[in-house]
Amino acid sequence: MAVKFCSIASGSSGNSAFVGTQHTKILIDVGVSGKHIIQALSSLEVAGNAINAIFVTHEHIDHIKGVGVISRKFDIPIYATCGTWEAMENQIGKIAEKNKRFVYAQEKCVVNDMCIYPFIIPHDAKEAVGYSIETENHKITIATDLGHITDDIKEKLFDSELLLLEANHDEEMVKNSCYPYYLKQRILGKKGHISNNTAGHLLCDIMSEKLRYVLLGHMSEQNNYPRLAYQTVKNILEKNNIKIGKHFQLDMALRYQSSKVVEL
Repeated sequence: MAVKFCSIASGSSGNSAFVGTQHTKILIDVGVSGKHIIQALSSLEVAGNAINAIFVTHEHIDHIKGVGVISRKFDIPIYATCGTWEAMENQIGKIAEKNKRFVYAQEKCVVNDMCIYPFIIPHDAKEAVGYSIETENHKITIATDLGHITDDIKEKLFDSELLLLEANHDEEMVKNSCYPYYLKQRILGKKGHISNNTAGHLLCDIMSEKLRYVLLGHMSEQNNYPRLAYQTVKNILEKNNIKIGKHFQLDMALRYQSSKVVEL
């Protein structure tokens, strides 16, 4: 059975991704306006009321801005960890009790023909998670806001067919930026974001025959740019004898607009 993936937006300005099969359609985060989501879904020929669930990674505004709006408008259940619910509930407005759902790290959540696996990510949020989505023989993983890489993260990313991976910043650009010291420390710290360099080495560590597509995302607008992220990751891969186009396709998840649709 075919599964479609599209990054609707990716970056500190807002994040959202669509995953859909013939029977099930979900959003991972709604960190942009409701209008943006409705327009993006329309371009995918998906009606808002066809969305079966919204899964939230954590409570930062660039991941939840439109969650409440979309849930209320289309009567969609919201799935998040207990910690995320506690942190975001006052930010997203009133949600129908029947649409408040909970996920637990390391426990699968089933929505029709999809199995969604939350996994802990080390980010400065209450109880942040990434998600792997499995349907039949396909596995898609959303891994941003990672802070630093753990063995568990590597394990969860391994054998993904499609991976949306954070490549947030260039370390030297952060160090030389006009950001205040505390913000530089947050970004570069163990609960911040991972760099282009870290993303490249992580891909080498989790390389498998199943990996077909990688989208680099959650890119800083001030401390990175697409060509630099792509080239940094490409250089690291090539030093480890991994060829883009031969082993997998590498692309960018765009900040303000949808990426191309990938069908597995």
